[in-house]
Amino acid sequence: MSTDSPQPLWQPDPERIARARITRFQAWAAEHHGAPAEGGYAALQRWSVDELDTFWKAVTEWFDVRFRTPYARVLGDRSMPGAQWFPGATLNYAEHALRAADTRADEPALLYVDETHEPSPVTWAELRSQVGSLAAELRALGVRPGDRVSGYLPNVPQAVVALLATAAVGAVWTSCAPDFGARSVLDRFQQVEPVVLFTVDGYRYGGKEHDRREIVAELRRELPTLRAVVHIPLLGTEAPEGALDWSALTSADTAPVFEQVPFDHPLWVLYSSGTTGLPKAIVQSQGGILVEHLKQLGLHCDLGPEDRFFWYTSTGWMMWNFLVSGLLTGTTIVLYDGSPGYPDTGAQWRIAERTEATLYGTSAAYVMACRKAGVHPSRDFDLSSVQCVATTGSPLPPDGFRWLHDEVRDDLWIASVSGGTDVCSCFAGAVPTLPVYVGELQAPCLGTDLQSWDPSGSPLVDEVGELVVTNPMPSMPIHFWNDPDGSRYRDSYFDTYPGVWRHGDWITVTSRGSVVIHGRSDSTLNRQGVRMGSADIYEAVERLPEIKESLVIGIEQPDGGYWMPLFVHLAPGAALDEALLNRIKQTIREQLSPRHVPDEIIEVPGVPHTLTGKRIEVPVKRLLQGTPLEKAVNPGSIDNLDLLSFYEDLARKRA
Repeated sequence: MSTDSPQPLWQPDPERIARARITRFQAWAAEHHGAPAEGGYAALQRWSVDELDTFWKAVTEWFDVRFRTPYARVLGDRSMPGAQWFPGATLNYAEHALRAADTRADEPALLYVDETHEPSPVTWAELRSQVGSLAAELRALGVRPGDRVSGYLPNVPQAVVALLATAAVGAVWTSCAPDFGARSVLDRFQQVEPVVLFTVDGYRYGGKEHDRREIVAELRRELPTLRAVVHIPLLGTEAPEGALDWSALTSADTAPVFEQVPFDHPLWVLYSSGTTGLPKAIVQSQGGILVEHLKQLGLHCDLGPEDRFFWYTSTGWMMWNFLVSGLLTGTTIVLYDGSPGYPDTGAQWRIAERTEATLYGTSAAYVMACRKAGVHPSRDFDLSSVQCVATTGSPLPPDGFRWLHDEVRDDLWIASVSGGTDVCSCFAGAVPTLPVYVGELQAPCLGTDLQSWDPSGSPLVDEVGELVVTNPMPSMPIHFWNDPDGSRYRDSYFDTYPGVWRHGDWITVTSRGSVVIHGRSDSTLNRQGVRMGSADIYEAVERLPEIKESLVIGIEQPDGGYWMPLFVHLAPGAALDEALLNRIKQTIREQLSPRHVPDEIIEVPGVPHTLTGKRIEVPVKRLLQGTPLEKAVNPGSIDNLDLLSFYEDLARKRA
């Protein structure tokens, strides 16, 4: 990679830097905790990993974390896995999420938007009252600290209330979106044995109603640990027999009682995409998420009480949990329940306009779809309130950066961020005081010693290596569910470099301190000893109007050869003729290198994804290597299982 410095696409002006919360935090931490006053973000970031204990102590003081019993020290055991944060401390996540109700009772905590695109507010006072009422009812049902409470819910206010009430009583929240089928939900919930299930009768998506009552009945049959089922009539149906009605549980005006739990008490269970075997049930702690999200949202995303935070997500994705944590900074959060592109591709921009979002987060895929569909956000919508557009899910291609800059605003902070369900946070991404370079994440996050390593564990600069984190983060899993000896947890992140978190992404840390993500390292292309990220190929190929989506796989052959097919899903009306084949190859050769040109280009009926929208490369690779379907992939984690039979047939023919 070239080390000469290109021009930044965007640079914050001095006034913006001065008013950023991270600037004020740095000045305060310099005065009170010995942080560097000079040297800007780079110096602060270095200090935050060199002086890890002092940094996290400073975060808890700056954000006024309410410890009900004090901690003995910031970090007990530092080893990974198993680091002990703030031993001795007790607190409650939900108490912090509802603090703004004390001073801003009548202002909106939530803005709920459905496919009509009309926002409806829930005030801080209403939110606190409903959480208090529901928490009291959960206790009356016998829910105790550590019990699991599950939600089969769309991104609606009731889901936020249920999460916060669960946390208030010290129980453990877990959720799936209602577009997940029964098998997929049971693969997740059966592992954790919930005692309560919150559920809807159905949901609306793409202008249609989707009745889920039969699936709910199956969940009730297959989850024997349930003591109560709570019915939320989104489609207006009666509660089924034996189910409790939502409104009856939330109508009392009750002040919430917050169970004070140890810092490392479990808050929620998230699930990795689980493309093979059962999804990993990842447990994160009340305190760990609280302090990590205060840092991430309050400093990196620069959110506060005057902001409105919209991220397009569902309850089946960690970004929903991250969005709910916007409440910790007193921010109004925007909940959109509906299709990302209904009634037209520009839908999310319309929601950002109508809710006056200041930070709008979406997927890189949506940005590229808008670009392809000829959407003109600034022409068609008033986006004057939007200060930052953030993207995640996959690397935002350089064309995506340029399109946002040209089509939204040339003075737009574009934050491409990267992290994972595993930490429910970001390793690298948004910094309000740094320039933005095309195709790059601004910097590693505070408190995160992010590095790029070669196979022997030596750090690399301006070269592609494994994304590793060499120090513990508070939101790293406290454990996986049903992993008593911790072996599955260790194997997931610590098998390559003992004591160091290996995430499974290829990255470059540049000499400027920015970060480039190249795709998953376990599905990485490795031709003639040169490693290439799949994201680079998608970016080049999907610029062609005939290509709707693509999938590239590299397969080591038994004879020592290497087969690298490119699968293309064509746009309607396009044909994979000689001319298009040549254009694809020429595009890849010119924009990347001759080495990136695939051995074969194959038309496919579609590209399979996980339920959270990520292309599945590794399971397709396994199918093409001859692994049977049931062993190559967990069927409940795939958006369209029928597509996989195409790849299975291809493997059979090739064999």
